Amino acid sequence: MKLAAREDIEAPIEVVFEHLSDFDGFERAVLRRGAEVMRSDTLTVPGIGMSWRAAFRYRGKERKLDIELAEYQVPERMRFDTTSKAVEMVLVIDLVAMSRNRTRMNLSLDARPRTIPARLVIQSLKLARQSVLKRFRKRVGEFASEIEARAKAGAL
Repeated sequence: MKLAAREDIEAPIEVVFEHLSDFDGFERAVLRRGAEVMRSDTLTVPGIGMSWRAAFRYRGKERKLDIELAEYQVPERMRFDTTSKAVEMVLVIDLVAMSRNRTRMNLSLDARPRTIPARLVIQSLKLARQSVLKRFRKRVGEFASEIEARAKAGAL
């Protein structure tokens, strides 16, 4: 199942990419939401090969994910490959400089089931595609607004 969203952000592409590649900040945010996350690589600077192990409860079950930064092109693109027992996901973030102070963020998520139960869940999500897509785009829009606000605050 593929989901895609596009948002324009009032900030230079370099600033947007810097906020998107604040991996320590994302780790702290995940921990604040009650999930566990741990780096599973030894890299000291952001780049291809960065990886994390995450665990969280969802619908009453403990879920575990392995996340790897598979593509890292400063300041245009990042791709994360995520695997679990049930699902494989690919998250791609593309940035395009629209002008000196405006950046378009294209975000796509492709989820593929690995098990029969996961196939049933994804099939039910496909049936509710419009509402799932609406929630996904709303959350991406909120995220883009956060980046824009942080970029403006940093410029003061």
